[in-house]
Amino acid sequence: MIGNVMVDARSTGKYYHFIRLMGRAASHITLECALQTHPNIAIIGEEVAAKKLTMKNVTNYIADIICKRMELGFNYGVIILPEGLIDFIPEVKQLIAELNEILAHDVVDEAGMWKRKLRSHSHDLFEFLPQSIQEQLLLERDPHGNVQVAKIETEKMLIQMVEAELDQRKQKGAYEGQFQGKPHFFGYEGRCGFPTNFDANYCNALGYATGILLHSGKTGLISSVGNLTAPVDEWTVGGTALTSLMDVERRHGKFKPVIKKALVDLEGAPMLKFASLRDDWALKNRYLSSGPIQFVGPYANDINYTLMLELGAQFHF
Repeated sequence: MIGNVMVDARSTGKYYHFIRLMGRAASHITLECALQTHPNIAIIGEEVAAKKLTMKNVTNYIADIICKRMELGFNYGVIILPEGLIDFIPEVKQLIAELNEILAHDVVDEAGMWKRKLRSHSHDLFEFLPQSIQEQLLLERDPHGNVQVAKIETEKMLIQMVEAELDQRKQKGAYEGQFQGKPHFFGYEGRCGFPTNFDANYCNALGYATGILLHSGKTGLISSVGNLTAPVDEWTVGGTALTSLMDVERRHGKFKPVIKKALVDLEGAPMLKFASLRDDWALKNRYLSSGPIQFVGPYANDINYTLMLELGAQFHF
């Protein structure tokens, strides 16, 4: 889907597409999609948190690249970000934590008296955010007491903030382009493509392992499959104790045991690979549109082969 947008961006040559992807608490999907498609900008939430970047920092980073691309004759681009981005920005994270506490014990009154319970910095940030984002931050929490970040249109917020920044630069003569932002959210439709052969083998192995664990009277475990980079017949199968994965977090104003989040490793090979290439992607169009990956290469099973024949007959490939 990102590849399709990239083809369109390059064809029209006049839009910046801001694409929000699934990933409430981690940016694994955004990082993997970046490595597969080579967007001009990919924001990794864990890096934003580690560098303690503010909303202004993120906005300026995007605006700087847009200005540099304009000088090269490119008034278009593709930007991807995780849906939980604002939860990684320290100042916003603090605001959300305070909002969670307030909403867990108090009612938000129309007069705005509840805002007095916010710290001064959080109050200023809340007032700085667009009205639509303010309303979304106050939506009913999920069953775990968290802000429903999937309902916060971060991509639209960034478009508004980048547009305002570019307008200021235009007044100073530092930007002469015509910025047009297009928002997208690839959620359920993005994660529901046909499974690859790896997906099918992996899920089959997980289900089979679960059956064996239950048959053996083992409970309190999560089915796990390891050595996944090796051929299927070399995979290792087992069970991981739930308690070994658990941590204590504050939910609904109380401390509760939950499974600890697995975040992107900023020193891991995927992130280091991305970091080594992103400056090149930012200014040059290295877009990759891989298409439906289950149809690429040798047909590994009869189902895909039959489906390809049907598609070929229908669309005259």
